[in-house]
Amino acid sequence: MKEILGKKLGTTRIFMDSGEAVSATVIQAGPCPVVLKKTQDNDGYNAYQVGFGARRKKLVNKPTAGHFAKAGVDPTHYVREITSEGDLEIGSELKVGIFKVGERVDVTGISRGLGFAGGMKRHGFSGANKTHGQSDRWRAPGSIGQSSYPSRVFKGLKMAGRMGKDRTTVLNLEIVKIIEEENLMLVKGSVPGFKGSLVKIRSTNRS
Repeated sequence: MKEILGKKLGTTRIFMDSGEAVSATVIQAGPCPVVLKKTQDNDGYNAYQVGFGARRKKLVNKPTAGHFAKAGVDPTHYVREITSEGDLEIGSELKVGIFKVGERVDVTGISRGLGFAGGMKRHGFSGANKTHGQSDRWRAPGSIGQSSYPSRVFKGLKMAGRMGKDRTTVLNLEIVKIIEEENLMLVKGSVPGFKGSLVKIRSTNRS
């Protein structure tokens, strides 16, 4: 499996060789320096700790600065664990070139926070009928329990509440363009998060 960290830059439209107009999301994928290598013998599993996004050295505390200095890389804003094919050396960099046009990937990020939302917007309720004399219950969720038994509201019912800002993965997106010199990847469709938010791109296991 191939994985890399990136930053969502926004959306655009590109034209395929067939002339079809495609909506795409632009992601800055890498460079991601390898900060630490975890092994089965020492840590119980195999993984790589990689960084993404430049950060000024004066904003990094001493323990974190020492962690980066030991790896011989500059401090980064984000540090995450990934799995990757092959044997990566500490201090090496992962770049967008590990992916190719036409490959399909899963993109994970934090969805946009939309604040407090009602049941219709949050869960897609259709609303009540505008008949039988009711005039103020069109957007209400309806019955949420019974009066005689169990005489309470069960946990987990779909009701109004905070909407968004959840860890979300969009599956099986196609890479339509790669610009290696600028570490840019364009994927068909939308990905979670606002402009400038961190995303993780990994090769999909879905056909």
